[in-house]
Amino acid sequence: MLEHIQPKRICATHSFLPTTRYLSLMDHPFLLFLLIATLIASAGGREFTGDFLRLPSEEGSRFFQAPRGDEEAGTRWAILIAGSNGYWNYRHQADVCHAYQLLRKGGLKEENIVVFMYDDIAFNEENPRPGVIINSPNGDNVYKGVPKDYTGENVTVNNFFAALLGNKSALTGGSGKVVDSGPNDHIFIYYSDHGGPGMLGMPTNPYLYAFDLIEVLKRKHASGTYKSLVFYLEACESGSIFEGLLPEGLNIYATTASNAEESSWGTYCPGEFPSPPSEYETCLGDLYSVAWMEDSDMHNLRAETLHQQYELVKQRTINGNAVYGSHVMQYGDIGLSKNNLFLYLGSNPANDNFTFVDANSLRPPSKAVNQRDADLIHFWDKFRKAPQGSPRKAEAEKQILEVMSHRMHVDSSVKLIGKLLFGIEKGAEMLSSVRPAGQPLVDDWSCLKTLVRTFEMHCGFLSQYGMKHMRSFANFCNAGIKNEQMAEASAQACTTIPSNSWSSLHRGFSA
Repeated sequence: MLEHIQPKRICATHSFLPTTRYLSLMDHPFLLFLLIATLIASAGGREFTGDFLRLPSEEGSRFFQAPRGDEEAGTRWAILIAGSNGYWNYRHQADVCHAYQLLRKGGLKEENIVVFMYDDIAFNEENPRPGVIINSPNGDNVYKGVPKDYTGENVTVNNFFAALLGNKSALTGGSGKVVDSGPNDHIFIYYSDHGGPGMLGMPTNPYLYAFDLIEVLKRKHASGTYKSLVFYLEACESGSIFEGLLPEGLNIYATTASNAEESSWGTYCPGEFPSPPSEYETCLGDLYSVAWMEDSDMHNLRAETLHQQYELVKQRTINGNAVYGSHVMQYGDIGLSKNNLFLYLGSNPANDNFTFVDANSLRPPSKAVNQRDADLIHFWDKFRKAPQGSPRKAEAEKQILEVMSHRMHVDSSVKLIGKLLFGIEKGAEMLSSVRPAGQPLVDDWSCLKTLVRTFEMHCGFLSQYGMKHMRSFANFCNAGIKNEQMAEASAQACTTIPSNSWSSLHRGFSA
C-alpha cells in the first residue's frame, strides 16, 4: 500500500545535480535560488531542512499516506440495522449501538450514519439499567446519542432499500435520512439479526429475502453512486444471503458470521463465560459482531486492513473449532479486503500509536449460545431468578411454554408437509438436502416466497425460529412443487392456525 512507503531522505545537492553542474551553480547564487524554488514548486511544497530535502510524504502527503479526511477519501456513509425486537433479542440493538459509537469515534458524521432499530430495549421494563445499553459485561453505555432514524414500525425492508438507494420519495416514516452518496464515496452496511437460508429477519413483516437484497445492491452499483461498499452480516445461515448470488465486479466486499448451513452465535449470555452482570437476563452481544467491533475499538484502523480483521474475526468466531462457533465467510470482490478499515470505519485518534501485530490482537475465546436459543436462555433465567409464586415467575413459565409449543408446531408441520409431498422415506431427504457450495439456495425466488406465504396462511407465522426451515421450502421449489400442491399439503398438516403470540394472525406474513 502506498501509505506504508517510507520515503528516504534525499540529499538535495547530490541527488538532483551532477557535481560539475552543482559547482557551476554555486558560482551563480541567483540561478541556484531559481532552481531550488522551481524544485519546491514542482514537488508541491517540498522543503529543505539542513542538508536534506523533506518530501511531502513526511508532512501528510495524500500520495504517500492514507487519506485523512472526507475530501481525500470520499465521504464515508453507513447503514446500521438491528432486525429484531423484544428484550430477549437485546444483543442485536446493543450490537448496532456499539457500531454507531465506533463510527462516530472514527470521525463519521451523524448525518452520514443511518440507524435502523426498533428501540424497545433501552427503556424496556426488563432492562435493569433504564436508558442504558451495554454490549459487553463491563462495557460503556452505547445507547447514548444514537439517532432515532427509523424505529418501531418504520424498521422495514422497503425503508432500508430506499435509504440505501438514496430514494427519499420511497420512504414511509422515519427521519428521512438516506445514503446520499456520490461516485467517490465509500459505504459500510452492518446488519445484525436472526436469519435463515436466503432470509433475514425484520421486526416488521415482510422479512428480507436474499434475492431482493442483491437486486438492490446491483441497482446501487448501476447508479454510480459509490466507489466501494463493505457489508458485515450477523445472522444464522448468513452465507446463504450472498453465496451464488453476489457477483464480482460490483465493488462490494461482504463478510458473514456463518456459512450457508450453520447458525451464528450469541455471547456474553447468562450462565456462560464471560457472563453479563448478574442483574441481566439476556445475551449482550453476538460472537461475530463483538469480534469485529472489539477488534476495531483497540486498533489503529489506518494500518489494519479488512483482510487482517477478517482473519482475526474468523479465528475468534470459530471459537477454537468448538461446537460453540461458526465459519466466517467472505464474498464478492475479495480484492477490496486489501483496503484499510479506515476507508469505511474511520479511526479513533486515540489508537493512532497502536502497532498492529496479529499475535497480540486475538481476544480470548468465550462461550456462546445458538442464536435461535437465546430467547429460551432469557426466559429460563427470568424464571430461575423470579421469586416462587410471583407473577413474574408465572409470566416466565408461560413464555417458555409458548416458545416451546410454537417450535414443536413449526417443526412438526414442515416435517409432515415434506412427507405428504414426497413420501415418508424421501420426505426427510428433501427437507435437509443442501446444494453444492457456490450455488444459490433456490432458482425461483418468487416460488420460494409464494410457498412460504402459503405455509403461513395454513400453519401460522414462521418467526425467528422457523426461518431455519427456509431451505426446505427452497428444496420444494427446486423439485418443481407447485403452489396448489403446497396449499393442499399445508391444509392437511395444519387443521388450525395457532392463536398464540407467535401466530400469523397477529403478525402478518414474512413473505
